[in-house]
Amino acid sequence: MLNNEISVQSAVENTPISTALSSSENGRDKAIIVHVFFSQDKNLEDLAEFQLLAQSAQVDILQIVTTSRSTPQAKYFVGQGKAEEIAELAKQSDADVILVNHQLTPAQTRNLESLCECRVVDRTGLILDIFAQRARSHEGKLQVELAQLKHLATRLVRRKTGLDQQKGAVGLRGPGETQLETDRRLIRVRIAQLQNRLEKVSKQRNQNRQTRQKADIPTISLVGYTNAGKSTLFNRLTQADVYAADQLFATLDPTLRRLSVQDVGTTVLADTVGFIRDLPHDLVSAFKSTLQETTEASLLLHVIDASDTRKQENIEAVNAVLEEIQADNVPTLSVYNKIDRLDNIRPHIEFNDEQQPIAVYISAQANLGIDLLFDAIRQRLRNEILSLSVSLKPAQGKIRHAFYRLNCIRHETIGEQGEYLIEIEIDKIEWLKLLKRFPELEPFNPVKNQE
Repeated sequence: MLNNEISVQSAVENTPISTALSSSENGRDKAIIVHVFFSQDKNLEDLAEFQLLAQSAQVDILQIVTTSRSTPQAKYFVGQGKAEEIAELAKQSDADVILVNHQLTPAQTRNLESLCECRVVDRTGLILDIFAQRARSHEGKLQVELAQLKHLATRLVRRKTGLDQQKGAVGLRGPGETQLETDRRLIRVRIAQLQNRLEKVSKQRNQNRQTRQKADIPTISLVGYTNAGKSTLFNRLTQADVYAADQLFATLDPTLRRLSVQDVGTTVLADTVGFIRDLPHDLVSAFKSTLQETTEASLLLHVIDASDTRKQENIEAVNAVLEEIQADNVPTLSVYNKIDRLDNIRPHIEFNDEQQPIAVYISAQANLGIDLLFDAIRQRLRNEILSLSVSLKPAQGKIRHAFYRLNCIRHETIGEQGEYLIEIEIDKIEWLKLLKRFPELEPFNPVKNQE
């Protein structure tokens, strides 16, 4: 009886989904960075940002190679001579990986890997790797794996390792399924599984949002370029302990906390993933359920690093992502953070022609201007203030207690029958919440008459 099995190597097994940078003995890859300037004006800030990305991915940078071209070369992205120079550097320095600060085609990646005899990771792959390292929650890990598989699906190719062989044994050979086709099918199946799981997560988030909307609880969502200080501000506003560090994509998993704002009441503050130029589309689609908190927020706090020389470009990059996820119409308050790093800038609020706050200058780290930010949020979220006269029976102490908790009582006397005659000034949304809790307040409801 023949029981010999054909050993066929799988790209799915060979390619670690968890991270693209995981080969060196000490856990840190040695890398050569490649950057191409496509204009006469050499933009060094893009290169500096890519170096920060590499450091965030726990990579030791051996050397930086730059070159100038008018257009990318089809075979290697860089020119033939420059590609051979990079290959020679990789051999001399014993580099583990070549990091390219551009998006490469699968063919360009494969050609560079063959020439340099080491791994080649483009900008998209590096960002995906950082996300894979930082994901902590179950949902975050699912989202990152989905994005990585979508990225990998376009990069499966025939190799000289048996991926073009037919599977099977005696009597089963013929027009069967190649290993490459098997890998593609397995990836499609896994992507479908992940999408189904994330769909359930999305439904749960939608239910939570609908519950908040029914209770008229506003949601404030923090957005901004990565490392603008969103998590530090989130911790400052909510006294939370979300991880915050001076690095790109320090926090990945979304966090929601309750926040109390004067004249508005209870709100929910959401900390979201940071944006970056050329954010991979696979990530945007994978994090759809997370970013949904942004699209349905009552107010966006667009956190901007005021000390960054490229702040205007960062603002445009964030706006581009907001437009992509259809959140560009959500009311936005700009928060210029890190003013402690600038000279002659004091905490203040900027207003538009309608005297509505449009920007606040603060420092979350140095605790400067936080009270101004709360005031600006209050003015942006505050609705119509109602002035009402309410008469409560002695047995309706719970309602009176609720008024005191909201700090809305302006004058109170006791009538001849022992009833409480109360003058209140209250936000319209808070009044509607009280009506749901205490239907006996309906006779004093002016909103019904207005509608």
